Amino acid sequence: MQIPQMDLSRQHDQIKQELIDTFIEVITANQYILGERVQQFEKRLAKLTETNFAVGVASGTDALRLSLAALDVKCGDEVITTPFSFVASADVIVRAGATPVFVDINPTTYNISGEKLKSAVTRKTKAVIVVHLYGLPCNMTAIQPLCKKRDIALIEDCAQALGAEVEGRHVGGWGTIGCHSFFPTKTLGGFGDGGACTLNDAELAGRLSSLRVHGSVKKYYSEEIGFKSRLDALQAALLSVKLKLFPRWAKMRTAAAKLYTERLQDLPIVLPITPPGRLHAYHQYTIRTPQRDKLFTHLHKAGISPAIYYPTPIHLQPAFSFLGLGAGSFPEAEKAAKEVITLPLFPGITVDEIDYVAEKVREFFKP
Repeated sequence: MQIPQMDLSRQHDQIKQELIDTFIEVITANQYILGERVQQFEKRLAKLTETNFAVGVASGTDALRLSLAALDVKCGDEVITTPFSFVASADVIVRAGATPVFVDINPTTYNISGEKLKSAVTRKTKAVIVVHLYGLPCNMTAIQPLCKKRDIALIEDCAQALGAEVEGRHVGGWGTIGCHSFFPTKTLGGFGDGGACTLNDAELAGRLSSLRVHGSVKKYYSEEIGFKSRLDALQAALLSVKLKLFPRWAKMRTAAAKLYTERLQDLPIVLPITPPGRLHAYHQYTIRTPQRDKLFTHLHKAGISPAIYYPTPIHLQPAFSFLGLGAGSFPEAEKAAKEVITLPLFPGITVDEIDYVAEKVREFFKP
């Protein structure tokens, strides 16, 4: 049996004709940049996340980058984030001219430690970027009040977590700005790059809308230095089609994760957890074992495509060597990077496929 890490065709086959019809409608209308299609999608995304505004941009990375610009993060400022994430979470801080300050993770959730975050705040702290890794929301009931009390902007990196909740509230609405990615493999994926910011502040939403078009409110009149970061009308239209099936696909992810947990729970591995009050989006089903590399090879030989998110913490990446943070700086993130492995999980994965993956994992630990 050959089992991929992700099979997008199982989603797209369900709506293939509607996607084709939508594509034809967009190219017939000859409106490709922003416009009505983008506005419609923004309204639907804001409704899903229960926020007042959504601003479509070119990628999840740009959502983070424009958020820092809209919050006036600049040289001399510090922005706190996690070292255990995709590098974009920290790249944007450096690009803004600020200094990334890393805080180690909670070893059971892989998210930034709320307790350790408190001691990292200084008078230079302008913002905190939390990452809802693998689809599990951070401890927002602790982090959000801390940021509010210290008057620190809170940015949520929701790239892997659309659909996740904390105490019944969707991610992307807890912080000052929520940043979303529509990279094809995300819980809501487009057909190329795309992203969005969700928020409740009208003035901040207006500034984000301006920044994405070179700092312009009206055509050919730039009020500040901005960016070119617009969500294409075609991507917005196709995402709107997929958004209708998003709740169903989210339930399929949860059901698949439940099956994995049932079949693997008696093995010497660490399974994903969901703390009370949180709803996991299961963008990825990530387990943990000190024998990760051997397990990876075993599964690969069996026709299974596991993945490792992420094998090198950000502070140990060559691009961040200028910070002078060597091995041992963030032990929990470094240990997790050596032990995590993600099993195939996507809408449409079959029970037989889950059984086969679980069987091969069991075979590794109990020959």
